[in-house]
Amino acid sequence: MTSLEPFSFPAADPMASFDTTAFDLDAYLARVGHPHAEPSAKTLSSLHAAHVRAIPFENVDVVLRRHRGIELPAIVDKLVRRNRGGYCFEHGLLFAAALEELGFAVRRSFARVRPGREHGSYTHMLSMVRTGGADYLVDVGFGAWVMYPTPLIDGAEVDQAGWRHRVRWDNGQWFFEKSAGDGWDTLHATLGLPARQIDYEVFHHYTSTHPRSPFTGQLVVMRLADGVTRRLVGTQLTTEYDDGRLETAEIVGVELAETLHSLGVDLTPAELSALREFYDSARHFRGERL
Repeated sequence: MTSLEPFSFPAADPMASFDTTAFDLDAYLARVGHPHAEPSAKTLSSLHAAHVRAIPFENVDVVLRRHRGIELPAIVDKLVRRNRGGYCFEHGLLFAAALEELGFAVRRSFARVRPGREHGSYTHMLSMVRTGGADYLVDVGFGAWVMYPTPLIDGAEVDQAGWRHRVRWDNGQWFFEKSAGDGWDTLHATLGLPARQIDYEVFHHYTSTHPRSPFTGQLVVMRLADGVTRRLVGTQLTTEYDDGRLETAEIVGVELAETLHSLGVDLTPAELSALREFYDSARHFRGERL
C-alpha cells in the first residue's frame, strides 16, 4: 500500500477560511459525551465515533422547508443546543470546527456521491485531517455507514462497526468503498480539493431544494451502532445487521413519533404535525388512500 504526502493534493486555497471563533467546544463535547483531549490519532478516532453515536443523520427541516441554513451558529444551535440531527454539511462543518478547536489540522473538502452513476454529484461534505504525521479521511455525515476515520493510504481497510470499508487511490482521486459480496461498492470519490463555505452553500441549496435531490421528497433518518444500522427512508424502516440479517417495517400513524424518538430525533408537536401533513399530501398526490 502507498500513501501520499500530507495535504499535497492540491495546494491549499488561501480563501478557504472558516470562522469558528464563536464555536462552543465545551457544549459540543458535552453533546457527544467526549472529554477534552490532545490531538492524536486515538482522539480523532474516539471523537469521530462519539459524534456518530450521539448525533443522528436526519433531514426533517429540509422536508418541511424550514431549514435555517448551514452557517456554523445555526448548526450549533440545532445539533448541539436543541439536540437535533442534520445531514452531511451540518455534521461535517460542526465536526471540523470541533477538531480545529482541539488543535487538529483540517481540510474541508467534498466528494462525488456514487461516481459510477449518471446523476452522481459533488454534493457530499467530508474532511481530511492530519495528525501525528498521517492523513485521515473523516466522514461523520455519510448516513449510517462510517464510524471511524480511514487512513489515507491506498488500499487501507477499516471495520466500520461491522462492515468493511476501504479507500483506494486511482487517477488522482480517493475512492471510498464498502465491501459487497465478492467485490466493492463505491460510495463516493474525492479529489481532495479544499472547499469554501460558499461551495457548501451551493451544494446545500441543491440538496435542500431541487426536486431531484434525495432529501427533498422523503424523510431520511439514519443511525449507526456496533453491528447494526437503522434507516428510515420515507415510511420504511430498515434494520440491517452485520451478520446479514435484514428487517423491514412500514411506519404509519402514531408509530412515526415513536420511531423517530428511537432514532434520536424528538420533534415538537408542531413539527410532527407538519411532517404528517407532508406525508398525507404526498400520498394524495400519488393517488393513494389516506
